[in-house]
Amino acid sequence: MPQASYSPLARKTPLVKIQWFAALSLSFFSSVVTADWFETFKDTATDSELHQLLYEMPKGGDLHHHLTGSVLPEWWYEAALNVADEGYRFYTKVRINNCMEHGEPEFMQYLIHYRNIHAFQWEALSECEKTEYLPLHELSDDQRDAWMNAVMLDKPHEGREEFFGKHWPRLGAMTSSPPLLMAVMLRHFQAFADEGLIYVEPQVPVLGFASPDGTPIQPNEVADYMRELLKDEAFSATGLTWRFQMSILRMLPTAEDDLRMAYQFVSENDPWVAVNMVGREDDDKGYPRRFLPVAREMRHAFNNVRLSIHGGEVDEPNDHVRDTLLMGADRIGHGLNLITDDDAMRLMRYGPYMVEINLISNLLLEYVSDYSQHPFPEYLRIGIPVALSTDDRGMWHSTMTDEFFVGVKEFDLSWPEIRLLSENSIRYSFLPDAEKTALLETLEQRLDKFEKRVVKKGVAALQKNASPRYRFVCRRYQLCADQP
Repeated sequence: MPQASYSPLARKTPLVKIQWFAALSLSFFSSVVTADWFETFKDTATDSELHQLLYEMPKGGDLHHHLTGSVLPEWWYEAALNVADEGYRFYTKVRINNCMEHGEPEFMQYLIHYRNIHAFQWEALSECEKTEYLPLHELSDDQRDAWMNAVMLDKPHEGREEFFGKHWPRLGAMTSSPPLLMAVMLRHFQAFADEGLIYVEPQVPVLGFASPDGTPIQPNEVADYMRELLKDEAFSATGLTWRFQMSILRMLPTAEDDLRMAYQFVSENDPWVAVNMVGREDDDKGYPRRFLPVAREMRHAFNNVRLSIHGGEVDEPNDHVRDTLLMGADRIGHGLNLITDDDAMRLMRYGPYMVEINLISNLLLEYVSDYSQHPFPEYLRIGIPVALSTDDRGMWHSTMTDEFFVGVKEFDLSWPEIRLLSENSIRYSFLPDAEKTALLETLEQRLDKFEKRVVKKGVAALQKNASPRYRFVCRRYQLCADQP
């Protein structure tokens, strides 16, 4: 992998602040003559027309999303059936027959309906437990609907505990089949391209994969397989540029060794360029300073690995964002409680660090109970670099368009602010400088062209085919009267 085209010393120079002001000024200047058109549009358009406009609007990238959490349930289901030709067959739990004793260590996991396992795992079960599962292709229509609903936060009583405690165990074996993961990655990329994105930086796993007979597949083998499939014309046809991150679970006893392994893997494997640390921050075993010695050790050994770490995704004040910056992170995932740390707020104004904002995720995981509590507009409007991202959009049943829609509806985003958010998603990416510059030019040209078309024609400029409306906006903003 080529050496990264940045210098840590760049963080220390006043030039960074000058460059940030220049970028902000250019973004605002590029729209200053016609920015009023968007205010008029917001005042006169219906919510449906606003959503359509934001769907058709050219966008930059998504810098914060977990690939396996970003797949819509219907994509998982279709792809899981299709990979049967490659030997992968899946079973899902449809009933509980009290096959396990209450006192056994895994009893709570045993109680999770619609948990997915490989065929080889099913074969190893007791005869009693086998009766609790059905092959995925044998589900009735009602069972298939329940299976899909089981990996979405779609009920009022569901929230953080459901997401962390049940959603990921339910996906289970679905995330450890290379052909299945590549099939859903393609659907994910295609959908983002349809929304007008030009760059994606997903967190793509390589651990825990297995062949149809249960033989483990090593991370480097997984990476080789993915690189080969990424050459396929279907991926290039999306028009997207991509880089990957590798995530580790921060609260595990082995997390320090996992961090060392992740650095080694990323350093040796394109298109992975960064390490991310994920998991519940309200689990105090994963506090950032725990990993500071290892992060410093890794910087002695590797010169080409970037860091974008979840920080401040909690609903209590603490110093996690500041400690995450001390670890060497260039970007902060979520940063919700940054607003409780005055020193960190001052430190982050005008760059060079950025906060990856996930509006829908933060509401559904109950880190805010209402958008009036969200610090996003404060960060944006005092000069802390921010960009919108989708986090686990498959589990929210949402899109990048929906993130912008929430931003406009809840925080009255202006057109210059929308442009700045889109540009930041390229400007703070982990691309080499030359690619970053080229994508920024492409984005600005597309935004200029789009803006001129809408200014000239208004609502008539919008396409007649309605933008995709998924469950989150349908329910919260009543955009889909014909959907449940």
